[in-house]
Amino acid sequence: MSTTADNTDSPVISIVVGLIAGGRQPTEACLTALEPSLADHNVECIVPYDARLTDVEGLAQRFPWADFIDARDRVDAAYFGDHSREHHDILRAVGLLRARGRIIALLEDHGTPSPGWMDAVRLAHQGPEAAIGGAVENGVNRILNWAVYYCDFGRYQNPVPPGDAEFLSDSNTSYKREALDAVRELWTDAFHETSVNWELRRRGEKLRLDPAMVVYQTRSTLRFWPALRERFVWGRSFAGTRTTETSSATRAKLIVLSFLLPVVLTARIVLLALRKGRHRSKLLLALPLVALLQVFWSLGEFVGYVTGRTGGPQRDG
Repeated sequence: MSTTADNTDSPVISIVVGLIAGGRQPTEACLTALEPSLADHNVECIVPYDARLTDVEGLAQRFPWADFIDARDRVDAAYFGDHSREHHDILRAVGLLRARGRIIALLEDHGTPSPGWMDAVRLAHQGPEAAIGGAVENGVNRILNWAVYYCDFGRYQNPVPPGDAEFLSDSNTSYKREALDAVRELWTDAFHETSVNWELRRRGEKLRLDPAMVVYQTRSTLRFWPALRERFVWGRSFAGTRTTETSSATRAKLIVLSFLLPVVLTARIVLLALRKGRHRSKLLLALPLVALLQVFWSLGEFVGYVTGRTGGPQRDG
């Protein structure tokens, strides 16, 4: 159901919470962080779920304003969890198809939005940009979390640069409904942020980062070996998706260049973090793990470019 601050039928903001970590605790933490802002906004919150979300009935009673959508018929959680990140993308698509708001925002279950996040989303969309992403900060002070954070979100650490952006993270981003509707064929089955954002840019739309839209990555259950496997799986998914956008010659070049990626990506993270000037000691301690994680990501990209597949059953079948 929707929580509204007025009697209009359509919400101003639809929030789709992507199931990444699974389990009750991450989703409960995310929704608890959103709850205080609901009274001030005309908003709906949509949580598509598969078998990884436990105690759905209890969560629905605790958060009656959230719309929990059973997508277990679309996602085989056991298979997807081991082999692909496609389940994240399918669940997001399920939520986007249900969303009715003029602004559609994406969060993840292990992302904790800051108290001013919802205000920032609404204010940001008073401008002309089709998509506006926010900053992502690390919320768990462990070396492994810092390493994964820098690999995933180092570019989104505040201060994020003002003006046009090439990349936005689907862990903290928002779209004008008409912009998403214009590229609907790209995400009806599965939402891939790179494909959607690149197509918006090709159509002349603007993307922007807003430092006031802050979300904290709170992956409290993150473990070493699953983190390495995740990097491989996500790298393969990224490359497998990218092959649909590239020529054979470009794909061959990317296969060769994938061997250089660990050095290039690690160096890019270090240089960017030094420019931002924050948490340098954490970066130094995490640097060996950052480099190792980038090796596994690069292996995933190599496999994705060679096979042209993301690893998910839709592409393997």
